[in-house]
Amino acid sequence: MLRYFLELAYDGTAYNGWQIQPYSPSVQEALQRGLSTILRTPTEVVGAGRTDTGVHASFYVAHFDVERPIDSAADFCYHLNAVLPPDIAVSALRRVREGAHARFDARLREYRYYVSPRKNPFTRDRAYTLTYPLDGAAMNEAAAELLRYEDFTSFAKLHSNNRTNRCQVVRAQWEQQEGLWVFTIAADRFLRNMVRAIVGTLLDVGRGKLSREDFCRVIEGGDRRLAGTSAPPQGLFLSRVEYPDDIYETE
Repeated sequence: MLRYFLELAYDGTAYNGWQIQPYSPSVQEALQRGLSTILRTPTEVVGAGRTDTGVHASFYVAHFDVERPIDSAADFCYHLNAVLPPDIAVSALRRVREGAHARFDARLREYRYYVSPRKNPFTRDRAYTLTYPLDGAAMNEAAAELLRYEDFTSFAKLHSNNRTNRCQVVRAQWEQQEGLWVFTIAADRFLRNMVRAIVGTLLDVGRGKLSREDFCRVIEGGDRRLAGTSAPPQGLFLSRVEYPDDIYETE
């Protein structure tokens, strides 16, 4: 069998997350249906990670196996896009080495969270509307502290059965872009609900409800009850997944 990485993006509004679930639409199910149609055989896909209900991906990676080489990646993506729903789009197909894994071989993931400071009907499914004034400098001072820690139990969804709650955050920064607050965070791995819990707690900092020192005490407390309310899902995008260069087969 030959393995390929498929690069795609999706609007998660209509889906109960990436992972297949009984009686609920998922991105994985829609992608598998499209691939099975194009390849004319039942085809399973494995994704780079789970995204929750309503969460989006501007860049996502999934792998699948075929028995014979795919002649033209461009033609394959064109035909696959034709059968996929309009809220899922594939952009590239890349042959990878045997045993390469879209989830386990990822060395870095990046998320972005969008906050709109005013009501906007055109961003309601892609940003969190929060009309309170925010102190961007205070949020960035607190966010920078994330790079000093490795145990993020305080931001982990309860009863998730994680093997470990340790992650290595390499970037955490707020910026203003086109009238929106944008939080970018990158790490080697993320816990379930971790980004939304961090964002919700940093927004408490931005509103003056917590100080930078309070934020550090939340992390050090190792208790989800100390952190703020998780930010809503519609503002969250998986924006980047990186792999070692040698995972890809040369043409």
